[in-house]
Amino acid sequence: MTIRENLEQWEKQYLSPYASHSTDSRGRQRSEKQCDIRTVFQRDRDRIIHCKAFRRLKDKTQVFLTPEKDHYRTRLTHTLEVSQNARTIAKALRLNEELVEAIALGHDLGHTPFGHAGERALNRICPLGFEHSLQSVRTVDRLEKNGHGLNLTYEVRDGILNHQTIGKPHTLEGKVVRFSDKIAYIHHDMDDAVRAGILKESDVPREIREVIGSTPSERLDHFIHDIVTNSMEKNDIVMSGPVAAAMKQMREFMSENVYYNPLAKSEEGKAERLMETLYFHFMKHIDDMPAEFLDLLSEGEAKEQVVCDYVGAMTDRFAIATYDDIYIPKSWSV
Repeated sequence: MTIRENLEQWEKQYLSPYASHSTDSRGRQRSEKQCDIRTVFQRDRDRIIHCKAFRRLKDKTQVFLTPEKDHYRTRLTHTLEVSQNARTIAKALRLNEELVEAIALGHDLGHTPFGHAGERALNRICPLGFEHSLQSVRTVDRLEKNGHGLNLTYEVRDGILNHQTIGKPHTLEGKVVRFSDKIAYIHHDMDDAVRAGILKESDVPREIREVIGSTPSERLDHFIHDIVTNSMEKNDIVMSGPVAAAMKQMREFMSENVYYNPLAKSEEGKAERLMETLYFHFMKHIDDMPAEFLDLLSEGEAKEQVVCDYVGAMTDRFAIATYDDIYIPKSWSV
């Protein structure tokens, strides 16, 4: 018996009856030989960690554009926090940690530079629209490995696709990541807002603090404990009514005071215009894109989609450098 088969047997003996077992996966889009050491979900996790889109997350905005200090979250640190929250919940509920981790690490691979500002810009100007959850699936299916994709399992792809609030994942592990994403950004966006001087902890309404805590760490701990307690031995992932209501109130509070705060978002208009400018430039000068994207065109992909693929995959820094290279005279560069 191989190491992988031993691990698969352990899953059957130990994991919750509601967990996703590696041997029950609905498989990959293209069949391939099994690894003798890793389960299918372990392989997916490893493929995601080693892909180029994952490395680019380190230079993509989470909430604050070009922060002046070192400790603000990026899209990569957000992803790692989602993964850790999700693994903690999954372990407590005896769910499949490898599946949870793969979904969490891959959920934002298709995110644009400049956070949701970049996403809004591309969605507004591209006739095909742009949504980062769909683009994350496209990234792992089509864009990675020079157009061959990562060939991930159905369960990982489903979790990535459905990680947003409106999503309906088909596995409990996907539902764990969906909750963990919300928990992570409520936690770290508040922490970053306090660090930036936009908010004080005392600004959080008392009725919210009384339910879920008065600091980011207290709220994080309360959310995770509430999910674990209320989901134990159930074929669902749920929060208690009071905590779910407090989370909704906290998101509304953050939207009003951080996500649409002029101080936090003062540069977003510039970022959106930069994204629009790059999109229209490459629509007009399609041959300026790298060969791997031109290959997609030769295979029949829509021009608008491929330009979104290229511009949307950029890091903040590379998008700015590309704009400078196209539009700023070299003699003006300092």
